[in-house]
Amino acid sequence: MEPDRSIVLNNPHNIRGVVSYKRSFNDLNDVQLSSAKRIGIRPIASREEAEDEVGSRLTHIVPCGHYDMDSLTHSIPFLVPKASALLDTIGMNFLDSLGRKGLNPNKIIVTSVLRTKDDVKRLRRTNGNASLNSCHFYGTTFDISWKRFAKVEHPEGRPMQDVGADTLKLVLSEVLRDLRQADRCYVKYELRQGCFHITAR
Repeated sequence: MEPDRSIVLNNPHNIRGVVSYKRSFNDLNDVQLSSAKRIGIRPIASREEAEDEVGSRLTHIVPCGHYDMDSLTHSIPFLVPKASALLDTIGMNFLDSLGRKGLNPNKIIVTSVLRTKDDVKRLRRTNGNASLNSCHFYGTTFDISWKRFAKVEHPEGRPMQDVGADTLKLVLSEVLRDLRQADRCYVKYELRQGCFHITAR
């Protein structure tokens, strides 16, 4: 029998999103920072120092079935276990929601993770927003793009209809809203950076 090569179409339904990204995800830095300081590591100076914390305080995160990662130029892929578990949950819930809403699978893309003091010094040269008071120091915080997603290929190689980034953003916002309401995380909608800035609780 010939393999099925027909395109897998989306059948979107029940996509609501949130009333306002800005209003729904407005957990400011001081709120996120107090959580980061409570459950995170102490800020570390260099990437070498970060390697020493792996296993004891930090988990190494890698692209997987639930999420993809950017080439992290100004951060390193380490999170405290609680934040790593939160990232897994967001990725799984997002894929699950897409399936339930009749949309083809896409993975979230992590754009920033743990920053050392050296990283922030370098970043400040190009991005004035890079704070010396950043939650990213504590291994509790990561950024997820709302502009870009990673399309998942069909296991049998069938072509799959694209899902627009705006639609994917709506579904992701529902996932984040639910986790935030369950007191799992704080979320800030970053317009200029094109990401959701998320700290575990």
